[in-house]
Amino acid sequence: MGREAASEVRVRRAYDPPEAADGHRVLVDRLWPRGLSKERAHFDEWLKSVAPSAGLRKWYGHDPARFEEFADRYRAELADPAHEEALARLRTLAKKGPLTLLTATKDRDHAHTRVLARELGAADEVD
Repeated sequence: MGREAASEVRVRRAYDPPEAADGHRVLVDRLWPRGLSKERAHFDEWLKSVAPSAGLRKWYGHDPARFEEFADRYRAELADPAHEEALARLRTLAKKGPLTLLTATKDRDHAHTRVLARELGAADEVD
């Protein structure tokens, strides 16, 4: 998967209030954010099929020492045809205008959203 031309892709927490610069807000976690009610959830769609598999997520355990290997394994998952439709949807949204990838993860520097933003061609994947 090659990187596209720089897109305006941001990564924010699902708990953050929306900002005008967010554009289309997409939750990209497999699980619903803990403690976030549907009334307080401000996103346009939920693409859980683009999230890492449960097995990969459990193996990684958000251990920063495993991030590089996690990123490699996640990129391999994204190359699988099962993720093709969701990844194509995100690419289309990124071309149309600002796109914000939402996650419940606290450490955005070591999250799947960082890898995903780079795959979408983000110039600066974490706001």
